[in-house]
Amino acid sequence: MPRERGQKVVATNRRARHDYTIEDTYEAGLVLTGTEVKSLRAGRASLVDGYAFVEGGEAWLDAVHIPEYNEGTWNNHPPRRKRKLLLHKEQIVKISHKTKEGGYTLIPLSLYFSDGRAKVEIGVAKGKREYDKRQALRERQDKREADRAISARRNLGD
Repeated sequence: MPRERGQKVVATNRRARHDYTIEDTYEAGLVLTGTEVKSLRAGRASLVDGYAFVEGGEAWLDAVHIPEYNEGTWNNHPPRRKRKLLLHKEQIVKISHKTKEGGYTLIPLSLYFSDGRAKVEIGVAKGKREYDKRQALRERQDKREADRAISARRNLGD
């Protein structure tokens, strides 16, 4: 059986980029059980309430919902459990220093398979204030209107 190639996205946290300013991103492996992997391969996961933290020199992912595997038996996994993240020691130290600064948090941005291995992209993020969110929406809307105006002008010139 040939090994998987490429990337298959299982879940993304679209709300994260709206609620947070992402400073830095890291790709981390996950320590999973067999039924968790099977459930992920079926495309079932939610990153909505998830967060990551550093404790005792190790990085952990918590509150990410991976539902129980349908065909699993008594050895099924709990849907919301603490999962260990696989990162290099230097990355863990860097993340730890950044989150201790204050105002920074670790949030999962996406969960995917890369060449058959489960990976999670975590971001060191700072929370946005309400007016920052409104300003970002306004900028996006202004850019969209400008693009429409340019497109309409270009179509009239033809």
